[in-house]
Amino acid sequence: MAAHHLTLPGYRLPLTIEQVEDGTYMATSPTLEGLLVQADTIEEVIALAPGVAKALIEAMREKGIEPDLTVEELRFPVGVEVLVV
Repeated sequence: MAAHHLTLPGYRLPLTIEQVEDGTYMATSPTLEGLLVQADTIEEVIALAPGVAKALIEAMREKGIEPDLTVEELRFPVGVEVLVV
């Protein structure tokens, strides 16, 4: 299989995921203030987080606030870790 040398700019956002009193899960990020994602499962939180983060970053920029994030280039092939519970 041939390796692709495609690169995409993006941000690496660590998430802190906690189970809340009602049994759902909530994620925040220490690097993106205001990020809050809540869902019924950890998997849903992880799936929703990139879209919520992107919308938050766009909303911040529309208000003239530049998020304090470092752009990283995602290079393919990329390795990822998967949480299996």
